[in-house]
Amino acid sequence: MGFPVVSGASLMCTMGMSPGQLMVTSQLTVLMDGKPAATIQDAAPITNVGPCGMCTSLMNPTVASATAAALGVLTPMPCVPAPMGIWTCSPGPLIGGIPALVNDGKLMCSYGGAISITMPGQATILT
Repeated sequence: MGFPVVSGASLMCTMGMSPGQLMVTSQLTVLMDGKPAATIQDAAPITNVGPCGMCTSLMNPTVASATAAALGVLTPMPCVPAPMGIWTCSPGPLIGGIPALVNDGKLMCSYGGAISITMPGQATILT
């Protein structure tokens, strides 16, 4: 199955330059290592999915504008996550009827990046 993801997990976007952080808000009753367990619905920008440093995607309007102003030299700008939909991952247990998020989860950003989980925030394996 994999490692369940908890609040405080580290995230990385293929278009970002540093890790972001996941904050769980979909449920607060199921805890692992004293932290709320994430579900596939924890995918809201900023509220759940923290910024990944500087964005390098030309699909991001601020990056495209800054790059154009620099005469075509790629100019990263601060990341403002724009996740599309919910997390996709291998099947996990249900938490309040919602699938738990496990460490192989992926979330697409509308600016072309793919957000993945680099550290789930705890080390308990589901069996």
